[in-house]
Amino acid sequence: MTCMCMHIIFVSMRTTIEITDEQRSRLLAIAGERGMKGFSSIVREALEEYLSREEERAKRVSEALSVMGSLKDEEAAEMEKVRKDARRKWR
Repeated sequence: MTCMCMHIIFVSMRTTIEITDEQRSRLLAIAGERGMKGFSSIVREALEEYLSREEERAKRVSEALSVMGSLKDEEAAEMEKVRKDARRKWR
């Protein structure tokens, strides 16, 4: 019989960030509401959310840039005409 073992090691890194007294107070209040002593996990949670949003934003920008130049000259000219006409009527 063969036994397969798997070891997962989570490595945390300590770092220093500068936050305001108000931010620290607010984080401690949130931690207290959650029954936590410190707020490191809240900062990690917020950082993960921020990084996910940034990744999604970068993907949307990349997708938007990928369509640049995909209009034919006639289509671009028609869109420009419609834009100018709408702007003229808007004023």
